[in-house]
Amino acid sequence: MDAATSFWATPGGWTLITLGQILLITVGVLVAVAFLLLADRKVWASVQMRKGPNVVGPFGLLQSFADMIKFVLKEVVIPSGADKAVFILAPVITVVLAFMAWAVIPFAPGWVVSDLNVGILYIFAVSSLGVYGIIMGGWASNSKYPFLGSLRSAAQMVSYEVSLGLIIINVILLAGTMNLSQIVEGQSGYFWNWYAFGGGQGTWPLIVILFPMSIVFFVSALAETNRPPFDLPEAESELVAGYQVEYSSTTYLLFMMGEYVNIVFMSAMMTILFFGGWNPGFLSQETLDDLPAWIAYTIYLLTFVTKTVFWFLAIALVKAFVPRFRYDQLMRLGWKIFLPASLVAVVVTAAWRVFAVGA
Repeated sequence: MDAATSFWATPGGWTLITLGQILLITVGVLVAVAFLLLADRKVWASVQMRKGPNVVGPFGLLQSFADMIKFVLKEVVIPSGADKAVFILAPVITVVLAFMAWAVIPFAPGWVVSDLNVGILYIFAVSSLGVYGIIMGGWASNSKYPFLGSLRSAAQMVSYEVSLGLIIINVILLAGTMNLSQIVEGQSGYFWNWYAFGGGQGTWPLIVILFPMSIVFFVSALAETNRPPFDLPEAESELVAGYQVEYSSTTYLLFMMGEYVNIVFMSAMMTILFFGGWNPGFLSQETLDDLPAWIAYTIYLLTFVTKTVFWFLAIALVKAFVPRFRYDQLMRLGWKIFLPASLVAVVVTAAWRVFAVGA
């Protein structure tokens, strides 16, 4: 036993454990994305009173896998005028960065690949790099539509990252940490301790700031991930398919995968920052601590997954019944409404921490 224990403590053992965790999360997220993509299409279909995918497998459950196999087996067409290396590198960068962000997401207490003290900063860094994949894809295609799409996308993602950052600062001020696990632990107990509802423990009046901020975060997440009503970069009616025009088969699959992994990631962030992460909200922490470990962890994991799926379905519903914004409306919303509102929220939250609660 000692020999085995000492092996896992060595750099080699630690590397193996980390690789195993990365593999587990990658596969888990991929399978989740496959079924959530089906859910997304089913929601859209039901709003339009259609059936949606229902042929491949029982109730169409295997539709996403069939699509994936189709994309993988098709020929990769690279336009003659394209910059070949950059053209292929762009979707790879997009999908790798989308998965990298999951390294700091805690699924249950201690269930996280890298429990960074600056987890939020890491997420900012990785998500801002994500724009590069799209810019490279648009530029390397050597065609006007992809280039327009990638320009729009870059402007849009940069614009909304600013307000996302300021909204997250509110949560950091309340939690007093940038570690995502500690942010979730700060919301333990009943649901009124969640940061969307003011964070409990003497800070409940902040619900007037934080609840609206959670809604602004949700809308900014839509813009950040290029989802309708902010799907300007790939506006089918104007730009054919935006920066993805010249992409086909596997390269297109990677772009789509990166996009959906980012959407699920934003749903997870919404859950962690504002809605208690793995905390069920209707059981006290003492009750959960008294349960056998495997039951408690099952509850934690199911809670986290359920909340994340809920936010994903909310994003899918928005896609179904909100018309697309015009480009100037999108920019006005980001810079003239969300940015000032989130700045005011940061000032109020900071003042509350210093003068009312005592930081």
